[in-house]
Amino acid sequence: MELSSLIVLNNKKHFVVVFIGLVLIFKIALITAANEKSQIYTVHLGERQHDDPNVVTESHHDILGPLLGSKKASHESMIYSYRHGFSGFAAKLTSSQARELSGHPDVVRVTRSKNMKLKTTRVSDYLGLTSAAPTGLLHETDMGSEAIVGILDSGIWPDSKSFNDNGLGPIPARWKGKCVSAEAFNASSCNRKLIGAMYYSKGLESKYNGSFNAAEKGEVMSPLDKIGHGTHCASTAVGSFVPDANVLGLAQGTARGSAPRARIASYKVCWNNEECFTPDIVKAIDHAIRDGVDVLSLSLGSEVPVDFEVDRDDFAIAAFHAVMKGIPVVCAGGNDGPEKETISNVAPWLITVAATTMDREYFTPITLGNNITLLGQEGLYIGEEVGFTDLLFYDDVTREDMEAGKATGKILLFFQRANFEDDFAAYAKSKGVVGVIIATQPTDSIDASTVDIAIAYVDNELGMDILLYIQTTKSPTAKISPTKTFVGRPLATKVARFSSRGPNSLSPAILKPDIAAPGSGILAAVPTGGGYDFMSGTSMSTPVVSGIVTLLRKKRPDWSPAAIRSALVTTALQTDPSGEPIAAEGSPRKLADPFDYGGGLVNPVKVADPGLVYDMGHDEYVHYLCSAGYDNTSISKLLGEIYTCPTPIPSMLDVNMPSITIPYLSEEITITRTVTNVGPVGSVYKAVIQAPQGINLQVSPETLEFGSNTNKTTFTVKVSTTHRANTDYLFGSLTWADNEGHNVRIPLSVRTRVFNFKI
Repeated sequence: MELSSLIVLNNKKHFVVVFIGLVLIFKIALITAANEKSQIYTVHLGERQHDDPNVVTESHHDILGPLLGSKKASHESMIYSYRHGFSGFAAKLTSSQARELSGHPDVVRVTRSKNMKLKTTRVSDYLGLTSAAPTGLLHETDMGSEAIVGILDSGIWPDSKSFNDNGLGPIPARWKGKCVSAEAFNASSCNRKLIGAMYYSKGLESKYNGSFNAAEKGEVMSPLDKIGHGTHCASTAVGSFVPDANVLGLAQGTARGSAPRARIASYKVCWNNEECFTPDIVKAIDHAIRDGVDVLSLSLGSEVPVDFEVDRDDFAIAAFHAVMKGIPVVCAGGNDGPEKETISNVAPWLITVAATTMDREYFTPITLGNNITLLGQEGLYIGEEVGFTDLLFYDDVTREDMEAGKATGKILLFFQRANFEDDFAAYAKSKGVVGVIIATQPTDSIDASTVDIAIAYVDNELGMDILLYIQTTKSPTAKISPTKTFVGRPLATKVARFSSRGPNSLSPAILKPDIAAPGSGILAAVPTGGGYDFMSGTSMSTPVVSGIVTLLRKKRPDWSPAAIRSALVTTALQTDPSGEPIAAEGSPRKLADPFDYGGGLVNPVKVADPGLVYDMGHDEYVHYLCSAGYDNTSISKLLGEIYTCPTPIPSMLDVNMPSITIPYLSEEITITRTVTNVGPVGSVYKAVIQAPQGINLQVSPETLEFGSNTNKTTFTVKVSTTHRANTDYLFGSLTWADNEGHNVRIPLSVRTRVFNFKI
């Protein structure tokens, strides 16, 4: 009896202890949930299951409401319902709520909001896109008239001359978008050129918990562009003709975009300080699909390492839906070069753009006392010539000398140091110096000095030449002349130092970038000053390509986004228009390879007639998703239909890209590609192989024939290595050539891995 009583008593004690523990855990959970900070998450639901947008939105609340406890809480939490081009929503959630929601059977992915970064009088003529020619892509498409380009950026400055609608017909009847009136922006500012202007700020405002002060940030809550980036990009892509555009007399000429008669739909998703939040970007893409744009241009991107496209990259998922609806999405490759593996926007359904220089440079002449003239680059000096005066090396001048005025009226040579506390030009100006020569690493950017002093930038090599002159001359002197514009030879094209490089760190078998275009020192419209200014970056090269893609969509309306990308790549130039090889700026400079510029420099003269295209659609993109390791459930939700990856899983090497990239080659492998004839019936192509060093290639068949009943043909490439040690990437090409002038070239990039470090 006593023993039994003791057991019962102990069980009761255990029950009491367990119960108290559960209560404590429950209280801790409640406190944790209450204290857990809400953040913005994007919930991806794949393809729409309803045609009515209102029903789609209601289905979103049906998912979110039970999690939050009520429909009212759901409405308070949700900031966007994506209901036009695809299905999903953005909402303020705690991390635990996001985890719980990710287990819902209708949810593809739940991703936390992130901040993406914003990444011409000569460009079109340089590329051969000449408006005066009686034939060619511009002439054949009426310069893009009736096409609509969606620009997702920092907004638009509607008063720019580049957005005049002179000579344009009515707004295309299929257009479903609108211009909205808001702070400092009137919808009446839109015209037959600028046909849409919207802004998206809920993601931004939620990030600041509703306390975002636009005035303090130099912003306005409207489509108006306050920083100039969006205006510059829009005018580069599709700006109207504006004669006598220049910056303080430099680069004078007629400004126009690649497709000067196309229409602009501006979607403001970026704000001052380069704040571009993914929920806002995704909503803008959703609207752009609904509105009827023909091309999407986005000069922004993520930091590297990039997110997996279907797991965490909201933008890539939204872009996938646009591409599946036939809308090419053109994106900036990033400005983190010249280091390798820095390329962003790497999904195979995107057109990713690198940046080059062109045959226009701005030189600031520096004449030494021995009558040798050197040319400073990158900086702009628009002022009076500083005549011959004493030239000093800054390191030979003490601080006491500077304070005592011993450098007054003189020119200083200065080697840029990262730890120099003050802006050197401003410091020198304050001590009476009349000119500075700054030796530094080239950046391939064009920037005007903000200090009223003669300034010239040289690379370190020229800096050493000037230093040698100073140290070997009894009384060294120099003069600095105003910056001048130089066009044409001997200025060769190079991939800009800042342009991000491959290989693709996410999917190394997918070549990125795809294509390159001029992006250094691009003159285009801005809201301030004289209305035009220089900007540099892949942000500037992207709209150059977007405009060309716009023309191509008008010329070849039946082509898919992948066919357009293929035409860009296979017709691209590996030499500049003057025939010189394209170099890649870096340390050291070298000849450009596919990781610098993809297929090469965009070639609008040939792009509409590539002969063959490497096309991709539903099946090819699913092939990629399966090979990348995405599970059947995620793929099915993304597509809006049940899909099961085949067994064995297909190889990513066989994704039908207009390139072949093999990151790990040890034994012989066979790669498959399919080409579609978009040229004359009866065309016959023969393979021309330029194998990477030490790599054996065997193409089968070696001849492709396209009859009246055959417009698609598959070929294989056997690849093996003769290397006995691991190598870096080596490069070559495979070209299909006919007798009609078509040379369908794809780049080859192969790395031997006898011992594979990837375990």
